Amino acid sequence: MRILVFQHTETVHPGVFRDYLAGDGADLTFVEFEKGASIPALEGFDALWVMGGPMDVWEVDEHPWLEGEIAAIREAVVTRGMGYFGLCLGHQLLAAALGGKVGVARTPEVGILPIDLNGEGLQSPWFAGIESGFHALEWHYAEVVEPPQGARILASTPACPVQAMSWGERAVSLQFHLESTRDTIEEWRSIPGTDELIVEAMGENGAEIFTRAFNERADEAHAVARKVYDNWKSAALGERALAGA
Repeated sequence: MRILVFQHTETVHPGVFRDYLAGDGADLTFVEFEKGASIPALEGFDALWVMGGPMDVWEVDEHPWLEGEIAAIREAVVTRGMGYFGLCLGHQLLAAALGGKVGVARTPEVGILPIDLNGEGLQSPWFAGIESGFHALEWHYAEVVEPPQGARILASTPACPVQAMSWGERAVSLQFHLESTRDTIEEWRSIPGTDELIVEAMGENGAEIFTRAFNERADEAHAVARKVYDNWKSAALGERALAGA
């Protein structure tokens, strides 16, 4: 199982999924854009994972590599039919690559929030065995405002209608951070401006409140992450996943 991982900043990584991928012997190749890495040829990779990050889809002047990244996502998903898994920014980049629209969130979400699966999501192989209303870490100031044609919307929150979507048979993306670990908030605090945003959203003790809230739900979140990973592996990779198990 050869997976190409687009990582936009060092501290926003596959998180808890690293353990699952290592257990399956996955061969990961990271493209770290903040370090100036280039995107390799997609031939030979089974799947593309795209992580979150503090930048926005439209900030191509500040981050010119975004244009090449979006083109690579389109090639991976549309042209090559590769498996795809996107988280937060990776969710928004998939929408942009497929012709959808991403904009400033009408109501930014920061915290540990319940995720509601709709009828499509409850019937979807991506969320098989998962009940609606599970909790996950949210942190986004942008959102998919117009899904791409052909996308299936699988989950929502009251503030954000497109919390999860799939496209075709092998691509799925999540607005929420299902990769989160007990160390996530502390790791993200190394990103400039993060502390100020936490204080704005949650007050002076925001980091402590945020971390405690996640830790109270960590077992639930990780159980969902494990199930989503297994579902993704089966749906996105099919026989290739079984051969590598």
